[in-house]
Amino acid sequence: MLFKREYYLEQLLRAEGNGMIKVVTGIRRCGKSFLLFNIFRDCLLARGVSADHIIQVNLEDRRNKKLRDPDNLLEHIDSLMKDSEKYYIMLDEVQLVKEFEDVLNSYLNVPNAEVYVTGSNAKFLSKDVITEFRGRGWEIRIHPLSFSEYYEVVGGEKAEALEQYYRYGGLPAVAAFEKAEDKQNYLREIYETVYMKDVLERNHLKNPDGMRELVRILASGIGGSTNVRRIVNTFKSAAGMSISPETISKYIECLKDAFFISEALRYNVKGRKYIGTEIKYYFEDMGIRNAIVDFRQLEPTHIMENVVYNELRRKRYSVDVGLVDSFSRNHEGLLQRRSLEVDFVVNRHDERVYIQSAYALPTSEKVDQEQASLLQVADGFRKIIVAGDRYSSGYNEAGILIMSLYDFLLGKMDV
Repeated sequence: MLFKREYYLEQLLRAEGNGMIKVVTGIRRCGKSFLLFNIFRDCLLARGVSADHIIQVNLEDRRNKKLRDPDNLLEHIDSLMKDSEKYYIMLDEVQLVKEFEDVLNSYLNVPNAEVYVTGSNAKFLSKDVITEFRGRGWEIRIHPLSFSEYYEVVGGEKAEALEQYYRYGGLPAVAAFEKAEDKQNYLREIYETVYMKDVLERNHLKNPDGMRELVRILASGIGGSTNVRRIVNTFKSAAGMSISPETISKYIECLKDAFFISEALRYNVKGRKYIGTEIKYYFEDMGIRNAIVDFRQLEPTHIMENVVYNELRRKRYSVDVGLVDSFSRNHEGLLQRRSLEVDFVVNRHDERVYIQSAYALPTSEKVDQEQASLLQVADGFRKIIVAGDRYSSGYNEAGILIMSLYDFLLGKMDV
């Protein structure tokens, strides 16, 4: 199956000529190398770029072991640049090169060099990209397949395709397997031999059982608020393990740096400030999450919420969990306050949207329940309920857009 990844190809093309090193990041096996070495290369060739002006080096290939020496790599690239025309230099898994920072910085002042690199561990994960090139690195974040990318190729009945996406996620290689058994075996295997191994080795962690248990706890609680202290207590009660809050915090940072999980902080909408220590964690790929829990605990409400969160992040929104206060009088006439949750408060530049994720809206009472928190928000920004049981979208009398999940995921309506 060939997934075009047009959204990311556009970002690569738009970054051309910006004078920076283009750093393609993302969770392992999400398609970074294929995007750069196949899709982007084919696009350049179609534009008329000569093949000998596209320099590609896969540093994970044993045959290129000598090029992991920085001087050898520089000499190799320089030997291929024979004129003043533009050259596109693509290096895969560049973190395997010692002193790779110096190699890449050496090309920042070469006017006819456009440099693109990928990396899956070591210094190319997450926040390290920001510091390594002295402000001259341009990060292009790649995610697993969105549902729209997946469905464009897989096709068929939407509900069935979405169910498969919920269960097996969006890693491109998974979609190529036809049998459920093969999909599950692949996901279990790469979780242990690729993702977990990478996190443990990169961070020199001495308690692999503790890290694995933390991942299982987070995977079992997607969509639920938690904090470090509560996780520590869960270790003691459920796993019989004693682990410090500092270690839990470190392990969570390791998982975030590896793009394995992301977080949503609690935000007081009316007070306009972040509050408390409660955090929600979501998994970058549902297939990997489901493999962690052995394809049990497949609650569609929580999986849908995670998928909606991932789609918002793919569209480059920042995502928080909103809290608003609601006041009402009880039967004795006393004023009571309760906190209501907005699933997602999302921001991008000067744009804000309030979003509820609702697996089903079978009754008017359920609609009232889902929109209660949205009605407490007095500003003029858009308010949306993404509904999993709707096949059409429209505004209700309260001015809230009830958007079909399919419209949301397939991009038929702008969020």
